Amino acid sequence: MSKVLVVDDEASMRHILALHLRHERYEIVEASGVEQARRAIEQETLDAVIADQKMKDGDGMEVLAFARNTDPTLSVVFLTAFATIELAVESMRRGAFDFITKPFVPEVVLAATQRAIEHTQLLRENVRLRDRVIRLEGSAEIVGSSPAIRELRKRIARVAPTNATVLITGETGSGKELVARAIHQNSPLASRPLVAVNCAAFPDTLLESELFGHERGAFTGADRAREGLFEAANDGILFLDEAGDMSIAAQSRLLRVLSDGLVTRLGSTRPRRVNVRLLVATNRDLERRVREGLFREDLYYRIAVVPLAVPPLRERREDIPQLCQLFLAQASRDLKIPLRTISADAIKLLLDYNFPGNVRELKNLIERACILSTGSEIVADNFPVTRAKRIDSADLTDSKRQLQLEELAGMLPESLDLRHFLASLEKTLILRSLRAARWVQAEAARRLGLTRSDLSYKLDKHGLKNSTP
Repeated sequence: MSKVLVVDDEASMRHILALHLRHERYEIVEASGVEQARRAIEQETLDAVIADQKMKDGDGMEVLAFARNTDPTLSVVFLTAFATIELAVESMRRGAFDFITKPFVPEVVLAATQRAIEHTQLLRENVRLRDRVIRLEGSAEIVGSSPAIRELRKRIARVAPTNATVLITGETGSGKELVARAIHQNSPLASRPLVAVNCAAFPDTLLESELFGHERGAFTGADRAREGLFEAANDGILFLDEAGDMSIAAQSRLLRVLSDGLVTRLGSTRPRRVNVRLLVATNRDLERRVREGLFREDLYYRIAVVPLAVPPLRERREDIPQLCQLFLAQASRDLKIPLRTISADAIKLLLDYNFPGNVRELKNLIERACILSTGSEIVADNFPVTRAKRIDSADLTDSKRQLQLEELAGMLPESLDLRHFLASLEKTLILRSLRAARWVQAEAARRLGLTRSDLSYKLDKHGLKNSTP
């Protein structure tokens, strides 16, 4: 119910006006003069003010000025028995919404009041939208002032209030989950939980059960019925991370949900209707996987309604100093250690590093340096990286890649057992990736550009199936 303040020092006029407004189901607050009006504006959440121009303790201009200073979105309508063109122009110039002469026609006042309320609500909605964008622009998670990050935040601000499906692409560690979280926090569904699942963390059959649920007895070990994440996220948002690793069977079931909004649990024939907004993230090139027959083309076009590409850290190096300050503060809070500073030489070293692990790698480097450093300042020696930029395959043309391979070959003896050498090299690279991924096989597979089944085969081939840290 909208609340209207009526200000008039004539009690009869004030009561008549209030009576007409109450008849239209407005909540009315009455004030007999300027001082009472000021207190009401301070204490009440008002949607409009109707103020007499001439009163014993002041005039409507004072009420208008106080309202503009207290709440610039609050619309004020003037009533006056001494109407002049000069007064009307001056009141509008100072921000009055409307100007009505006495004796008033009730229908005219009611129409002006309704327009004033709608104007107030529109201004407040604009403020809320602007504040939402400001919060997003100043998010403590999506940090940076580089052109790429500013453009990403603008696109998030545009897509978040809609119900569109969003495809978030980017390298591992670049911040795809943070983008999904920002979309959720700035959407109309922010009060609902963000339900998330890492598709690469489950074998195919378990992923389908996780997403779509199952009935009792649907498979070995299914001793009770269980709802899937689509049902859990009903009327909310579901975030599918690393969706490029889904099997064709799981993709087909996902396509049906997106097509008709129906979910059928494993072992059941009864579909259940769900209303879910979908956010999808992947570090895979889905267009390439479509060409290779590894990802359904019709599903790709369903999920790529609004694509958002998260830039790798090497393409926004100017954000590194700001990210360092953020991670230093987080490390101090989370690790309960004194706040560290970082030297200019250390910043220069990080600016020269290629960060194959992106923002996640920078965060880990800062945390490690905070733990291991003995002084209050983190210096370059605290970081186990070199100033030379690490070669990244994405940065190499075919000719440059061939030169690098020739340089590597030149370091090897002219005669060797090629089969044994390649097997040893493969095993070494797999072990290195496992260590870098903290023995999480799904992460190691992504680092090597393999599927989980490919990595599982190679672990078995090299006798690494039961490898542990």
